Amino acid sequence: MTGLYEEIRIAVHAVWTRRWMALAVAWAICLLGWLVVSQMPSRYESRARVFVQMRSVLPTTGDAGAMGDQQRDIDTVRQTLTSAVNLEKVVRGTDLAKTASNDREVADRAAGLQNAIKITAQQDNLFEIVSVAATPKLASSITQKLIDIFVETNLSDDRTQSAQTLQFLDGQLQSLGAKLQDAEAKRAEFQNNYLGSLPGTGSVSDRIGAARSQMSQVDAELASASSSLAALQGQLSATPPSIAGLGGTAAVGPVRARLAAIQGQLADARGRGYTDNHPDVIALKSQLAQAQSAARSEPTGAAAGGTPNPAYLSLQSMLADRQANVAALRMRKQQLQADLETISAKLAGDPQAAAQQGEIERNYTVLKDQYDRLLAQREQVNLRSQAQSQTDAVKFSVIDPPTQPRTPTAPNRPLLLTGVLIVGILGGIGSAFAMSKVQATFPTAQRLEKASGMPVIGSIGEMLTRQQSELRQKRLRLFIGGAGALAVGYVALLGVEMLQRGLAA
Repeated sequence: MTGLYEEIRIAVHAVWTRRWMALAVAWAICLLGWLVVSQMPSRYESRARVFVQMRSVLPTTGDAGAMGDQQRDIDTVRQTLTSAVNLEKVVRGTDLAKTASNDREVADRAAGLQNAIKITAQQDNLFEIVSVAATPKLASSITQKLIDIFVETNLSDDRTQSAQTLQFLDGQLQSLGAKLQDAEAKRAEFQNNYLGSLPGTGSVSDRIGAARSQMSQVDAELASASSSLAALQGQLSATPPSIAGLGGTAAVGPVRARLAAIQGQLADARGRGYTDNHPDVIALKSQLAQAQSAARSEPTGAAAGGTPNPAYLSLQSMLADRQANVAALRMRKQQLQADLETISAKLAGDPQAAAQQGEIERNYTVLKDQYDRLLAQREQVNLRSQAQSQTDAVKFSVIDPPTQPRTPTAPNRPLLLTGVLIVGILGGIGSAFAMSKVQATFPTAQRLEKASGMPVIGSIGEMLTRQQSELRQKRLRLFIGGAGALAVGYVALLGVEMLQRGLAA
């Protein structure tokens, strides 16, 4: 412990004997360090927080995609807010424009702001904007300008994007509409050429199958009607036309009864909405013309020797109806046979018709589905655009307005000034101590004895005269004044820093 104490005393003595050197080095280090610190530009930081609330008057179940689009748009704007174009808007909208006289200088100021602005998402739809500038007022104005650009960009881009989307969809609908019209024209032309006379829907083979099935049904109905007609004819031949008794009533012949029945069937067909081109109507008209021609040659008169038999007349009417039904079924069968023969002949002449019809139907179906989906999307975008133009789809709320800082965030001059003072003092002490190690002097007799290897008989202390003592006291006062001046300079610099902060605020 005694040795350590002795070493400390020796080190302190070595430094004290070279105190003027230590003071000079401390002053040099402090002056240079304080000059560097004073040249550092101040950086003031302004913060603001913005909350983005997405609202929609449309149902949320059907508009989830739109909400997702809005969220992506907001994220995109947040990421591109510090683009060169937006930063130039910030420069022109703040005091930075006073230091820029041309576009080149504006671009330089905007490039400098690139690293001075930071935008972060703290949580869902909450954004923090941080700006760093040389003065508190400039930092606050930059943050406010960024908020204005943030709001303006989202609102204008949202409506612009909706208008562009509508314009694109209108163009696509027009193009698809033209293609769909061409497909419909080809489809109609093919149906007129090949499928117009065939019943049913679908492809050529489907319609041919439907026609054959209907023809089989007509054959079955015709066989049943013919059998019923033969039975009715046998029953009519066994029924007397008149009954003995009072006579004198005019008798109606079978031809006129059949004519009346055909007219009734024709009226019933028109009542069902059949047109003149319907196969049944055509067949009835043909039968009607034949019945009218036969009715003109049939004699009319009173039944001789009795009263007309009502059963006979009823059977005649039923016979005429059955004959008309059989004739209509035969006409329908002939028409179906003719249609099948016609389509078979066309298919024989054009073997690729079936494949062509499948391609036409597929193209038409695909184009129709695409057109319907695109039309539905266009209506949805149009509805969303109207909702955005008439209501605030995105609402911006400034949670924390831009702050106007009172103290700079960097550099921390009081700490730096203190650090420079400490470094200067330590540097002075270290230089004096190092110089003592370089010079070949011995602070104590023991050190001399150890270094020389010879015994030291004794040592003589320093003897000072009165003049030397007064000179030393004077130099001590000068040293204390120099050290005090260093401390006063440190305090003065701290005061200047506080004053500058107050003026900046």
